Amino acid sequence: MLLSNARIVAALLSMAVAGCTVGPDFEAPGSPSVSRYTSPGEHTAPDPEDKKTVPTQAVVLGGRVAANWWTLFRSRDIDLVVKQAMAGSQTLESAKAKLEQAREAVVVATSALYPQIGLGANDQQERVTAATFGLTPSAFPLPPQFNIFQVGPTASYTPDFFGGTHRQIEQQSALAEYQSDQLDAAYLALTGNTVSQALQVAAARGQLKALRDILTIDRQNVDLVRQERQAGTVPDSDVITAESQLAEDETMQPGLEQQLSVAKHALAVLVGQAPGNWSSPDFDLDALTLPGRLPVSIPSELVHQRPDIHAAEAQLHAASAQIGIATAQLYPSITLSAGVSASSLNGGPLFNPGGLVWSVAAGLTQPIFDGGMREAERRSALAAFKASAADYKQTVLQAFGQVADILQALTHDTNLLAAQKHALTMASEAVRLQRINYGSGGSGIIGLLDAQRQLQQAELGYIRAEAQRYQDTVQLLVAMGGGWWDQKLASGEVDTKHQKRP
Repeated sequence: MLLSNARIVAALLSMAVAGCTVGPDFEAPGSPSVSRYTSPGEHTAPDPEDKKTVPTQAVVLGGRVAANWWTLFRSRDIDLVVKQAMAGSQTLESAKAKLEQAREAVVVATSALYPQIGLGANDQQERVTAATFGLTPSAFPLPPQFNIFQVGPTASYTPDFFGGTHRQIEQQSALAEYQSDQLDAAYLALTGNTVSQALQVAAARGQLKALRDILTIDRQNVDLVRQERQAGTVPDSDVITAESQLAEDETMQPGLEQQLSVAKHALAVLVGQAPGNWSSPDFDLDALTLPGRLPVSIPSELVHQRPDIHAAEAQLHAASAQIGIATAQLYPSITLSAGVSASSLNGGPLFNPGGLVWSVAAGLTQPIFDGGMREAERRSALAAFKASAADYKQTVLQAFGQVADILQALTHDTNLLAAQKHALTMASEAVRLQRINYGSGGSGIIGLLDAQRQLQQAELGYIRAEAQRYQDTVQLLVAMGGGWWDQKLASGEVDTKHQKRP
């Protein structure tokens, strides 16, 4: 009998080895057939009317973004703040913990491939009568109650005949890859947001500096008008008009100071500090270097260089594996179990070989009727896969749209900056001439204040245009993946054919 059971177990194990894995085998989506980012007729090369007035930037198609891309701005303060952010960000800590959790889920899924072995011990009190065994008490007296001690190992194993367990491992591995991509995306977003907020601080400080210069000119105008009024050459209304212009310009200062405070507070949060415990460096646009060459990947390579696209691919992989899991549920499941235990009534001869009890069993479960549940689960998995495929394609489309927007923005930024530079030069000259004319009585206060207002708008507009150009440069470097893929290749996490390692 023992030999017969052993043969059954051996036959079942051989079936497990020869089992198949149901469901589709995942294939990573291919590169899109796209040759350019922007629409036909759009130009991505900056083309200001006077290239000597502002620095130009050149798009280098096929270039690679360095992993430490923020060093292109040549700012020690930015380098320091980014380093602090990567060390203190709670968002990164959360992403790291989620990745660790996902990797442990892979270990849990993998454990189903191996037998589960345990050790059981039992102390049970029973009461039986002779009638239980069809005897009379006089013929075979039994004790009214007794204890049974049992101890011994047990083992169980569920062969993966149809690959359901392998598909679960595949799914959990894909989800772990997704969390790894999410961590990389968090790094990229953190560095991008940190540099962006540093630029916000610099822009707000630059506008405040320009406003202080404007207020200085306003006060000079008030002094000039008062002198002319004392000389009797202008009416009192000119003094009121000049003072009103000063008061109006002073109202701009609280708003700019609030912008500066918000940017500093946001930067503190990014580095993992409370705003009250951390002070932002005094970033200055004039102290930054604008990258002159902008590396832009060719469109077919972009999908391999962005963690958000890789994360969408990992979700697609997990959805594919779920189809296999649901399909395996349609087939029989066999469980093998075995156990050896020593039994004793008084615990004395517990480990006597003569008291050993063994068992070998095989159980089979075949779904027959479940109200259509398993078929519905498989259809649900197929629908989820289609949804993930559409989400992946949408993620790729959004990435291409983002890059196209930024490339056009950089073109327009350069042209706008050149125009703002020209407007600032003209406005400064207009104010100078109006002040001379007003002092000689050649024009009224209205002409001077109008020129002053145009100068104010030109100065603030130039700083905003300059800051926006820096911001769009940051956005482009981040949109290219921020050197994430090259860093992956260097670390050996992926192979050179842009395929994820299993």
